[in-house]
Amino acid sequence: MAKSFYLETFGCQMNVVDSERIVATLHDLDYQQVDNPEQSDLILLNTCSVRDKAERKVYGHLNRFKALKQENPRLIIGVGGCVAQQEGEKILKKLPFVDLVFGTHNVHRLAELVGEVAVRRGQQLATEFLDRETRLRLFPRRAAGSGIARFVTVMQGCDNFCTYCVVPLVRGREISRPCDEVLDEVRALAGQGVKEITLIGQNVNSYNRQEATAPDFAGLLQQVHAIEGIERIRFVTSHPRDLSDPLIDSFASLEKLCPQLHLPVQSGSDPILTAMNRGYTVADYLGKVERLRAVRPDIRLSSDVIVGFPGETQEDADASLALVREIGYADIYLFLYSPRPGTAAAALVDDTPAAVKQARFEAILAAQKENSQRIWGADVGQILPILVEGPSRRNGEESLFGRSPWNRIVNFRGDPQLIGSIVPVKIIRNNTNTQFGTIL
Repeated sequence: MAKSFYLETFGCQMNVVDSERIVATLHDLDYQQVDNPEQSDLILLNTCSVRDKAERKVYGHLNRFKALKQENPRLIIGVGGCVAQQEGEKILKKLPFVDLVFGTHNVHRLAELVGEVAVRRGQQLATEFLDRETRLRLFPRRAAGSGIARFVTVMQGCDNFCTYCVVPLVRGREISRPCDEVLDEVRALAGQGVKEITLIGQNVNSYNRQEATAPDFAGLLQQVHAIEGIERIRFVTSHPRDLSDPLIDSFASLEKLCPQLHLPVQSGSDPILTAMNRGYTVADYLGKVERLRAVRPDIRLSSDVIVGFPGETQEDADASLALVREIGYADIYLFLYSPRPGTAAAALVDDTPAAVKQARFEAILAAQKENSQRIWGADVGQILPILVEGPSRRNGEESLFGRSPWNRIVNFRGDPQLIGSIVPVKIIRNNTNTQFGTIL
């Protein structure tokens, strides 16, 4: 009888990629994926520790499965991802019913760890960081799979050490995947019918920064652009400091590169940007936005903004509010600052009252709501090229969904044979996160 597994994934695109590797590994072990943990022989959480109280949430989530383990002692429960990397052995000590913990550099060991638990019923821990050569050898290769749009990892880790950010501590130092490997994977995906590629990494703009003779990220984009069958290209995430002129120019010269960019500013105040160790000023950031819009007038920007960083004054908060209004982001991801263990900012005095932070948060949120309503609302009545990805999960059997050039989900009625095609759709309605249209 085939065994089954249940997997929950939290966090960024990198975790999504890791979860795809987990699924492939378990399929090779003859496990079948199920949607109900009560029906599984193996439960795994792939976790994220970037935001507030992530560790507490993971512990709470795991405790939901304690009763299942009591009912079925053969059930295997495991934790992977950034919280696993950060907490390590603490998880096994606090929750003795958890069987295995594997960190961000040890996804490749999952089959071994599951096997050890199944045979010996002892807890397994794997959170060591790998050396550069081993990481390069084990870099995720994920050509197998399905779908019209896929992620392709081009680099991992981060060397920026922003004072609030835990990523370098849980993902390790920056490493770039060889260009030829990236291109081979994209070609393989194109051969399977993939039409849209999103190149991902903690900071794709610094791709091959340490390799002077290798293509930089703009050069990689040019080579991906030349691959037949790929019709759209996106990338995430970008550090503003490393957004080079050649990369900006790519938005004008590469027609497959979508006019959409996530460019996290984090704050509109120079003193706060300095305290965050971001490496640019507000003027630097605005200059790059101006250049982007000059070379690609239809580009739409999204961003991350942190409210309530230690030492933030009302003047600093007002500067962030003014910047959000001035730039006119299509979307932002707005966060209240939370200290992350091991980061430099965790040692800073944070004495701003929670009510004050919340008021600043609400002010920026209201301003962004106006931006989003204006920008996305302007699409109503427009005819947009939509890449059809599959059946809509919310709108009945005859409905399809796809994405606009700006990565907005659009739902419409159409023939399933259109999946994989770019079709003209007239936008008739705009919701908070999706749009609805009619195919022409």
